[in-house]
Amino acid sequence: MTPKSLSCALVLAAAMASGGIVQAADIKVLASNSVRTMLEDVAPRFARASGHTITLAFATSAQVARRVQAGETADVVLITPEEIDTLIGRRLVASGSRVDVARSLMGLAVRAGAPHPDIGTAEALKRVLIAARTVTFSDPATGAASGVHTVRIFERLGIADEMKPKYRLGDGTTSGRIVASGEAELAIWQISAIKAVSGIELVGPLPAELQFITYLSAGLGASATAPDAARAFIGFFKSPEAAAAMKTRGLEPGGGL
Repeated sequence: MTPKSLSCALVLAAAMASGGIVQAADIKVLASNSVRTMLEDVAPRFARASGHTITLAFATSAQVARRVQAGETADVVLITPEEIDTLIGRRLVASGSRVDVARSLMGLAVRAGAPHPDIGTAEALKRVLIAARTVTFSDPATGAASGVHTVRIFERLGIADEMKPKYRLGDGTTSGRIVASGEAELAIWQISAIKAVSGIELVGPLPAELQFITYLSAGLGASATAPDAARAFIGFFKSPEAAAAMKTRGLEPGGGL
C-alpha cells in the first residue's frame, strides 16, 4: 500500500470509528501560528481524501484560547497542551479528545543571504546577540511562550538591559517579515514559523541549554458542528503524510510530553 493510499485508509478508518461520515462537512480549525504551514499542507490532503473542507484560522496559543473562552467556536483546536487542558476544564473542548500532535523547537534566523553566525553554545549566542543592532521576537504581551522565553534567555545570559533598546517586537506572526524587510537583523522564533517565511534563513536551533520546546495538541471543540469529521481530521495527524509534512516544516511529529 502506498503512503497516499494508507493515509486515505486512515482517514476512512477514523471516520468509521467516530460513527461514519454521512456528508461533506466544513471543519473549522483554530490553531497556533507554529503549525500554520503544516496545516496549510495537511488540510488540503485530508480534504481530497475525505471530501470535507477545512477552514483555518491562526493566532498564538494564548490568543486562540482567549478567543474560544470569549465564545468563538471551532471543530478542532490545535494549541499547547496546557491551553487545551484549560479549555477542557472549562468544557469548551471535549473531555478525552486531546491528542498530542507535534513539538517545535526555537531557532535563530537572519535575512536571506546574510552570514550565518556560530550559535552552537550559550556563549557563542551571547556574542551574536551583543553584536547585533536589532533583534525581533514575539511580544511577550501577546502570550506567546517563545517571546516570554526569549526575555528569559537574555536574563540568563546577563544581557537583559543591553538587549531592550534592540527590540523590534512581533505580534506572534510578524517576526519573520521584520527580518526579511531589514527592520531587524535577527529573529528568535519557532523553527516551524521561521521555515514558513520567505526572505529569511534558519541559522540553527538555539543551544540545548537555552532551548524551549513547544508542544502542540489537538482537541475537539465542545460545540463542534461536525464532530465526526473533526475526529477524522485529528486522526489524520497520525498518518505518514502528516508526519512527513511536519518534519519538512520543522516540527517533530507526535508531541511526546
